[in-house]
Amino acid sequence: MTTLTRRRPGKPARLAPWEERPSPAGQLGKGALITLILVAVLGPLYTIVLTSLSSSGTVTRAGGLVLVPDGITFEAYRQISSDTVVSRAVIVSTGVTVVGTLISAGVSILGAYSLSRPGSFLHRPLLFSVLLMFVFFPGIIPVYLMVSGLGLKDSYWALILPTAVSAFNVVVLRSFFMGIPQEILDSARIDGAGEFRILVQIVLPMSKAVTAVVAMFYAVGYWNAWFNAMLYMDDTRKWPLALILRQYVVDSNPLPAATAGVTGDAPPTLAIKMAIVVIAVIPALIMYPLVQRHFTKGVIVGAIKG
Repeated sequence: MTTLTRRRPGKPARLAPWEERPSPAGQLGKGALITLILVAVLGPLYTIVLTSLSSSGTVTRAGGLVLVPDGITFEAYRQISSDTVVSRAVIVSTGVTVVGTLISAGVSILGAYSLSRPGSFLHRPLLFSVLLMFVFFPGIIPVYLMVSGLGLKDSYWALILPTAVSAFNVVVLRSFFMGIPQEILDSARIDGAGEFRILVQIVLPMSKAVTAVVAMFYAVGYWNAWFNAMLYMDDTRKWPLALILRQYVVDSNPLPAATAGVTGDAPPTLAIKMAIVVIAVIPALIMYPLVQRHFTKGVIVGAIKG
């Protein structure tokens, strides 16, 4: 026989530690911590943007990165816009990012949906192959030999195909697709819908959050990728912006006069370097706020389906 314990009238229920209202000292500590994090994140970005908008005299007087504004000028951005190397690199990165994201997201969605349906063609061997990619990677030399053997060197496809599919993203999509109630899919099949129609009209509309996040992962990866370009691109006219960022900002190499259409071997000034950094960061800053709403929704939906 179980005994029920009753709470005395008027005695408040005891809250869990995470439900208790924080003390004034705790609130002050949280505010100070958040302020420090904002300063650590926004401080370098502020310095980079301000340096890119400063004149050569201001940069010289500051002895490097500018912390206090002393006049704003867009001369560095005007030089970049007139520089064929950087302008072409922006176009190359944009094209590779758009085409690569569409291909990678499409292949990942199709593969994840097929692997989420038990009994699909070669379900177990394909699933085992995808999971095996978490443990084993072919390595740089075999991939380089394969790309060279297929004649993809100095081709834009060399920037897309070697990293077109991520096993992690496929597994994430598969897990989300498996959480969709089977009754909805069965009712669509009873109505005569095929698998492709079910994927397009039912599964994808219910998976906007996870597909948006995966697409963002692919887009940021393509935009920031420089290693494949360094391996496979001998033609500097086909270099993406990330490789320009590494060669001329990190390594301080001079712009090739034959490609840039300028003379002189002087490396770019600090203001121009910071302007290139700003241009490389802008797409990620624009994309993340747009996808963050879907990311938060996807986390909440995943927790509810749990």
